[in-house]
Amino acid sequence: MKSFKYTINGNVYKVVVNSIQDTIAEVEVNGTPYKVEMNRPTKKQVVTIKRPVQTIAAPPIARPAAGISGLQSPLPGTILEINCKVGDAVKRGQKLIVLEAMKMENAINSDRDGVIKEIKVNKGDSVLEGADLVIIE
Repeated sequence: MKSFKYTINGNVYKVVVNSIQDTIAEVEVNGTPYKVEMNRPTKKQVVTIKRPVQTIAAPPIARPAAGISGLQSPLPGTILEINCKVGDAVKRGQKLIVLEAMKMENAINSDRDGVIKEIKVNKGDSVLEGADLVIIE
């Protein structure tokens, strides 16, 4: 359930999105329920949730050098934590970075065993979707 506050022509509207299925959204505007039809269905996103941090698997980057792969940001956001350093040995599924996106903390996990070759971001950096975060060899 997401909640938004809009001011339109000086009038304040509190909008709560209760559910979305295909092109129909059930919302409440200032406490009054509505069913809203959207032009197109929303994108579906598959996430694995671990308490208290949401986990999103980052796809590997194709690299010319054999044995090297990188993790990309799965969505735009801000880097909150970097839990590794260059030279660290990492295991598949190990949390490397915490990314804040849409007011949620998302754990970016290693997609393979390897050694951290390069960290391309710093704590506090804003990143776009698809930006290189970490290079694993």
